[in-house]
Amino acid sequence: MDSANQPVIADKKPIVIQLKPGTYYWCSCGRSSNQPFCNGAHKDTSFAPMAFEVAEAKKVALCACKHTGNAPFCDGSHAKL
Repeated sequence: MDSANQPVIADKKPIVIQLKPGTYYWCSCGRSSNQPFCNGAHKDTSFAPMAFEVAEAKKVALCACKHTGNAPFCDGSHAKL
């Protein structure tokens, strides 16, 4: 498979961040310079951002390796990379 269809591993640990209520767009391709959020860098790839809602302010661990089975949240998959 060509590199345009493989996610870039942005980091091998989650990005732990405090989020306010609202809609967010998680970068699924790993190419965004605004990790863990989308900046449109997925253009010309098979990837699209993943919208997710936060109902109340909370701290979350968002996947940065782009291999999680629980997107956009970290499930520990980075430990196997």
